[in-house]
Amino acid sequence: MSKKPERRGLGRGLSALMADVQSASVDVAEDEPRRRDMLVPIEHIVPNPDQPRRSFSEQSLEELRASIAEKGVIQPLIVRAHPEKADHYEIVAGERRWRAAQLAKLHELPVIIRDFTDTEVLEVAIIENIQRADLNPLEEAMGYRQLMDRFGHTQEKVAEALSKSRSHIANLLRLLSLPEEVQHHLRDGKLTAGHARALITAEDPVKMAREVIDRGLSVREVERLVKGGETAAPKAGSGKRRAGAPDKDADTRALEADLAATIGMKVSIDHDGAEGGRISISYSSLDELDRLCQTLSQMG
Repeated sequence: MSKKPERRGLGRGLSALMADVQSASVDVAEDEPRRRDMLVPIEHIVPNPDQPRRSFSEQSLEELRASIAEKGVIQPLIVRAHPEKADHYEIVAGERRWRAAQLAKLHELPVIIRDFTDTEVLEVAIIENIQRADLNPLEEAMGYRQLMDRFGHTQEKVAEALSKSRSHIANLLRLLSLPEEVQHHLRDGKLTAGHARALITAEDPVKMAREVIDRGLSVREVERLVKGGETAAPKAGSGKRRAGAPDKDADTRALEADLAATIGMKVSIDHDGAEGGRISISYSSLDELDRLCQTLSQMG
């Protein structure tokens, strides 16, 4: 039998990989009572040595321990056969449940065995971390960056697999370009993701972040500061936008910059309401117009 390739193409993709894990959980949830061959001695299960998550909240583990002690482990762990030890298994997803089960002094755990490669194990571990409810925006962004840098996935593929919008992922990835001090404030909760996105285009993000924290500025006030305006209402006649139109937020300006960089032309996005709007592309020559037409036809 030929060996399973270590590196697979994007034809299979993250969506198919996640479907394997999710279908495994469903199969077990509907199979009551659970079959004995799906229960494994807890001492035969070991964590993944390449697990990207290194810290586990003691309070969270204690809460999970109490739940497991009362109700047992409801969702099985996803494991694969240990590469070196017979009858032993390596955790693919569910290390937190394994740790809490040890604290609850369980002797065996329900598992689903999957034939994952080293590459797939790491992908699932990263995805599992991204889906945690207690992640801060930077941790989530770092998870997306790992999937893209290590495995060559595009933003579109990651968004599809995780049921996220591409703009959500793109906006979080931009946070990684901020100076370390600003990222530190974001991790500590002194700045929100909205504040941080507004600071990306600031001339001195560190100085402005300190001002935001000291003065307790709102996201809208930060956006006005970045544009060189006042933190109160914008000056009358200072912009070219129509009267009564709202200022563009940091996300819209970032999307304009992304599109402009992609097609090499100036892009303007204007929102009419909650859902609708228009995109305007400016070209300076007929050659640019021809290139734009070719680009759009290839996208179709």
